[in-house]
Amino acid sequence: MINFTCPECKRVFAVAEALAGRSARCACGVTLMVPKASSALQSPGAGGALRSRRLLADESEMRRRFSSGAIRLVKLDGNPPTSYELEFDINGLIPNRKAPATSTKHRARIELTSEYPRVAPVCRMLTPIFHPNIDETHVCVGDHWAAGEHLGDLVIRIGEMIAFQAYNIRSPLDAEAAMWADLNQDKLPTDSRDIRSLVKD
Repeated sequence: MINFTCPECKRVFAVAEALAGRSARCACGVTLMVPKASSALQSPGAGGALRSRRLLADESEMRRRFSSGAIRLVKLDGNPPTSYELEFDINGLIPNRKAPATSTKHRARIELTSEYPRVAPVCRMLTPIFHPNIDETHVCVGDHWAAGEHLGDLVIRIGEMIAFQAYNIRSPLDAEAAMWADLNQDKLPTDSRDIRSLVKD
């Protein structure tokens, strides 16, 4: 994967290496050129070694905390891993013609870019979802990310978003979902369980 950032809005992208050199348009309107693949992980310097240690620590944490239960690790890629897929058994909403429908099965991917952990991971849902701060390409977690945060805590935050325990209708990615949430606050959260209690510490 090639990881790069929009210089205008700072959105982080992860695309296949076959797309190197092609142009693309960011959601903010800026035209971007997909760069050549980063060699950050192969760097022999201290920064590369530090990043590798962080990735190995993340892998250990992810395997330990999400081996079973309501949030499960179902796939990881890279050595050490830079991509994780997780399944969430949490009551959330999915788009429907007349009104959003309930679903208890959700799947998400977390990509760790070459700028991780300084820059937040790229998170996106692989299954349909109806949420103010999630669209087809992005789960909006960047505003809350800090380099010292545990990757597992980010996974829990995604679970809280799916459950509508965390959402922001003031700067939505999905305006329709934001309006629905504003008008149907009595129906939220969609899952009232403590998401953190559903996984291992």
